[in-house]
Amino acid sequence: MQALRAFLGQNDVMAYLTMMAIRLVELHRVLKPTGSLYLHCDPTASHYIKLVLDAIFGPRQFKNEIIWKRSSAHSDTKQGMRRYGRVHDVILFYTKTETYTWNSQYLPYDEKYVQEFYRYVEPETGRRYRMDNLTAAKPGGDTQYAWRVKRRIDPPGPWQADLDDEWQNPQPGWEYKAVYPYRGRFWAYSKENMIAFERAGRLVYTKTGMPCYKRYLDEQPGVPLQDIWDDIPPALGKEDLGYPTQKPQALLERIINASSNPGDLVLDPFCGCGTAVVAAEKLGRRWIGIDITYLAIDLIERRLQDTFGDELHPYEVHGAPKDLPSARALAQRDRHQFEWWALSLVDAHPAQDKRKGADRGIDGFIYFFDDDSGQAKRIVVQVKSGAVNVGQVRDLRGVIDREQAAIGVLITLEPPTEPMKREAVAAGFYEPPRFPGRRYPRLQILTVQELLSGARVQYPQLAPVATFKRAKRERKKQLRQERLAL
Repeated sequence: MQALRAFLGQNDVMAYLTMMAIRLVELHRVLKPTGSLYLHCDPTASHYIKLVLDAIFGPRQFKNEIIWKRSSAHSDTKQGMRRYGRVHDVILFYTKTETYTWNSQYLPYDEKYVQEFYRYVEPETGRRYRMDNLTAAKPGGDTQYAWRVKRRIDPPGPWQADLDDEWQNPQPGWEYKAVYPYRGRFWAYSKENMIAFERAGRLVYTKTGMPCYKRYLDEQPGVPLQDIWDDIPPALGKEDLGYPTQKPQALLERIINASSNPGDLVLDPFCGCGTAVVAAEKLGRRWIGIDITYLAIDLIERRLQDTFGDELHPYEVHGAPKDLPSARALAQRDRHQFEWWALSLVDAHPAQDKRKGADRGIDGFIYFFDDDSGQAKRIVVQVKSGAVNVGQVRDLRGVIDREQAAIGVLITLEPPTEPMKREAVAAGFYEPPRFPGRRYPRLQILTVQELLSGARVQYPQLAPVATFKRAKRERKKQLRQERLAL
C-alpha cells in the first residue's frame, strides 16, 4: 500500500484501494482452504486491485482474469466519444489454496460445430454421433489382436463384427476379413472391451471394415468454459429491478456452481440488491449477504420473498434496529441510513439520494390505486430523527397540497406533541372514489415505536403499487439447507 501511495498520491483511487485492502485481508482470513474469491472492479482500478490481491492471496493463487461481455455495442461515438466502446467487465478469480473446490462448467456446442463433427444420425433413434478412432500410439495389455468382421456380398451390406468366429465356417453369400490397427498403432481397448462395445451397439464400420467408436452428441458435456463469457446478457426485462449495479443472476449462478457445492457457504460482502444471495438460495447453498445501506437490505428481503415465496428458508437480519434504543443509535450514527430504514418500515420508496441536493420536504413515496383511472395516487412521507414540533406538521400539509398527494405521513423518532396531533386532525380526511363512506386521515403521524409494534399507514389497500419492481418467481434447484443469515 505504501508503494501504491507513492505513485498514486492521495486521491479517490487510493482511498478505494485502502478501503478494499482492509476488507480483502479479512476475507482471506475467513475464507476456507477450499474457498475461492471472485472480485469485479471497473477498469479505472482493476489493475491496481490485482496488485493488492497478489499481495494478500499470493500471485500463485491467481487463477483467471474473466472477461464478461455484458453488451454488444455502445453508440457513444454519435455523442462524440473518442475511444473504443466499453462492453465488458473484468472479474478476478483467486483461491485460498490449491485444494479449492472446482466443478467444471460447459457451454452447448454451436450449430456449425455440431453439423461438422456430429454429422451422422442413427436411423433407429435419431441420435447424432461422431466416429472416434479406436487405435492408440502406445501398446498396453491386450492390444495386438485381429478384429474379425464380415459383410454380405449379394446384396452388398455394411461390415459388422464376427463375434462367433464364423470366419472358420464361412456362410455362402458372406465375405470375412481380419482387421488390424493402422501401421505403427495399437488397439486402444482390450478385445473384451471391444466385444462389449459391439454388443452395446457402440461400434460402426468404415468402408474398409475398420471399427470406430460411436460417440453420441447427447452424452457430451459440451464445450469447457473459457475465460471470456459472452453468453450472459445484463439483467434485463423482469429481472431488472432498477438497481444501478445489478448483475444478472445467470452470472452469479455460474460462479457459485463452479466454485461451491450444495450446502457450502457463500459470502457476498457487498451484496447490493442481493443477486448472489438469491442465486445461492436457488442453488441450495447457505449464504451471508452484507451491505451498509438499509435500502439494499429492504430490497433483498422483498426480492427473496417475491422469488421463492413459501420455499424461502428462514433467515435473520443482523444490524437493523429492532427496538427504540437501537433506532436512536442509528439516527445518531447516520441520519441518512436512519431515514432509509424508517422508510422501509412503511414500504416507502426513497425519494432520492439524501446526500444530493435538497429533498423538497419529501423523503419517500408510497403509491396506490383506488379508482379506474389507471393513475396511481401518491402518499408523501417525511422522516424526522430529531426534535419535533407543530411547524413540521404545517410544512407537511403544504407539501401534500403542492404535490397534490392523497395522504401525507410523518415518521418521528420522538413522540408528537399535542399541538402536532391537533394540526394533523385539522388536515381532514382522504375519501377514495371507489369506496364512498371510507375515510383515511389525510395527515398521519407515526412514531418509530408504533411502527416497531405493528402500526401501519392507513390508506386503501385494494391495489398497492410495489415499492420496488417485483422479482420473478423461481423454483429452487436443491432441497432446503440449514438456517441462513443476512
